[in-house]
Amino acid sequence: MTAGEVQRARAAHEERADRLNAPHRERKARGEKHPIEDFLHTYYPFSPGQLRRWHPGWQVGYEVSADAPLRDQGDVDSDGCRRWYRDVKDASSGTTGEVRTADLERFVRERGDAAMWIHRLLTNSSFAEKPGNFSCFGLHEWAMVYRLRPGEKRHESLPLRLGAEATNRVVEANRLVCSHIDAFRFFTPEAVPLNASHPTRERQPMRDDPACLHVGMDLYKWSMKLAPLLPSDIALDCFEHALDLRILDMEASPYDCRGYGYGVVPIETEEGKAEYVRRQRALAERSDALRLRILAVLDPLAPLFA
Repeated sequence: MTAGEVQRARAAHEERADRLNAPHRERKARGEKHPIEDFLHTYYPFSPGQLRRWHPGWQVGYEVSADAPLRDQGDVDSDGCRRWYRDVKDASSGTTGEVRTADLERFVRERGDAAMWIHRLLTNSSFAEKPGNFSCFGLHEWAMVYRLRPGEKRHESLPLRLGAEATNRVVEANRLVCSHIDAFRFFTPEAVPLNASHPTRERQPMRDDPACLHVGMDLYKWSMKLAPLLPSDIALDCFEHALDLRILDMEASPYDCRGYGYGVVPIETEEGKAEYVRRQRALAERSDALRLRILAVLDPLAPLFA
């Protein structure tokens, strides 16, 4: 890519990232918190600045001079070097002099094991490998407050929609089938033995379910961890998708989110369960499309990670 092409692509990426992050940044400046939307910024360890960084993907090289305006900003040092990149001669690129590309050799050396783990997880959690479970009904959020004592709510700013006792009865009247370790690990001690299985980190690459909302949200995490190998538009698409997943996650939760402008998916009813599955299926299809886009970039590199 020429410097001009890079600058236009980078500007478009930064503008979109700024737009997506604006509500969070504005709330943070005012000292305010949002129990639903801030999740993507607090649970996942990536700052708005990291999401704002543009990457063309490992298959693309670009003119080194395109990074000159960014020195001393973000991931470009004062000497012009960009982290996780290297400068090489490439006469076939159509540019003059050196081109900057993702440093595959360093990535494989320092992050290869993690990339291999992510590749395995994404491959095994696709609809091509398993059908997906559409019978969880978002009850993981209910299990996180099951039989908590007064004052022990996970989200103090959100009231329980049905109250504590009725919330407990919903958990007891349904079957917990959560397979995602990062949801299961927040279950209350009383809810743990009610779950159909005990997910573990070691088994996660084989257990993550393509229909699971949290597995879909995690695509944002994996896309960020794979920078700079992935084109950064994938990370922004995963971030946007994760917010949509989070909305269903909380609308179907035991919390009353209507004070923040959200609706209710009453999964304690048959109608609510049907609505949850309908929306879950649509979101799971989007998750799988994003998963396949990530794998299309990673698959050629898999032999290097092995």
